[in-house]
Amino acid sequence: MYEKFFKRFLDFFIALLSLVVLSPLMLILIILGAVLMGGNPFFVQKRPGKDEKIFNLIKFRSMSNRKDKNGNLLPDEVRLNAYGRLLRKTSLDELPELVNILIGEMALVGPRPQLVRDMTFMSDSERRRHTVRPGLTGLAQVNGRNAITWERKLQYDLEYIEKIAFLKDLKIVMSTIKGVFASATVTDDTSQTDITDDYGDYLLKQGKISQEEYDYKQSLAREILSKEK
Repeated sequence: MYEKFFKRFLDFFIALLSLVVLSPLMLILIILGAVLMGGNPFFVQKRPGKDEKIFNLIKFRSMSNRKDKNGNLLPDEVRLNAYGRLLRKTSLDELPELVNILIGEMALVGPRPQLVRDMTFMSDSERRRHTVRPGLTGLAQVNGRNAITWERKLQYDLEYIEKIAFLKDLKIVMSTIKGVFASATVTDDTSQTDITDDYGDYLLKQGKISQEEYDYKQSLAREILSKEK
């Protein structure tokens, strides 16, 4: 009953209320982002959602568009400036996803939306995580986030969708809030950069797939994204 009827209602209500209450803060971040990032303060990226329908994930931009002399983007760790680190450390970069929740593309709690190129490397079992709306936070995020392996992260996602319940969601939300405040008090924020290997890169480095399989599934991801343009 909760999963089929009440969860979406609560997501909509909480997202709407949060957008209203946080609108002054978001306006400040929009202005700061436009100045400190040198342009568009938003980062929009296509991600697979419920039933693997592609949607545009919205975040505050935490990396600049700095390029080298050849016009290529500099490495992530170079483009992640102090302002971007602050956004990630406090999870403020995630606030625009409230819009995704409001319009029904995401939920407050659920498996985090991964990249399309991550999806193509998932097994049929792992892709069952896409049978529900992706979440702003999830079971994997409160159990290690990027400190756990890809396999464990996807295992947490599957564990979550097996039984979706109000009390479980409430516990995840409270743990997330606690984690955000705890992270904000840490002076060393290197663990909060979210710069990790994509799933395909991880599998290749671990020797779990061949170079041929890697290239093929990367091409599948590009094909999916090309259809969305």
